[in-house]
Amino acid sequence: MRLYQSVGPNPRVVTMYLAEKGVAVERVFVDIIAGENRQPGYLAKNPAGGVPGLELDDGSVLAESLAICEYLEELHPQPPLLGTSAEERAQTRSALRTIDQAVVVPMTNGFRSAEGLPMFESRMLCVPEAAEGNKTYARDGLSGIDARLAGQEWVCGDQFTLVDILLYAFVDFGAQVGQPIPDGLNRLKAWSVRVAARPSAAISADPANGV
Repeated sequence: MRLYQSVGPNPRVVTMYLAEKGVAVERVFVDIIAGENRQPGYLAKNPAGGVPGLELDDGSVLAESLAICEYLEELHPQPPLLGTSAEERAQTRSALRTIDQAVVVPMTNGFRSAEGLPMFESRMLCVPEAAEGNKTYARDGLSGIDARLAGQEWVCGDQFTLVDILLYAFVDFGAQVGQPIPDGLNRLKAWSVRVAARPSAAISADPANGV
């Protein structure tokens, strides 16, 4: 297998997941700032041009960070990051869906249509007039996660999961692009400190690690 990785929260989800698993995968750095992911060489592997991409031994490429992590979970179930029972896995996937829709999508669209507009406007649809609205949606999503953390250490209870990895990758990204955790969300801020203390957070902070 070969992992195509880069800067940004989506690639970080996979690199942080691999660090938690202690799994080594061959890696290739893709320079998305320079648009390398939009060049014929990479598009031949992943027509959508997204990063990360996991190239399997047969040459096919899996796209989307969460799909890649779920595939790797099948191959390396220990330590479990999706749950150990059908119910736990369903709860984890439910939380992943919630965070993806309530935080990841609006935060990303808010960034691409504002601070990230010079980079993205020639590559994909950006709607500058919707930027602030998307950021508001993302803040509301973070407020919901803060409420969910009442009385528990991690988003899905007392077990650290892929849900925490996904949320942390985007919370940390948001802090760098003008979308920090809003004031008053103290449970979420404390959770962020706990995740940041994990070795996987430091390892995945540098996208060149493992390349």
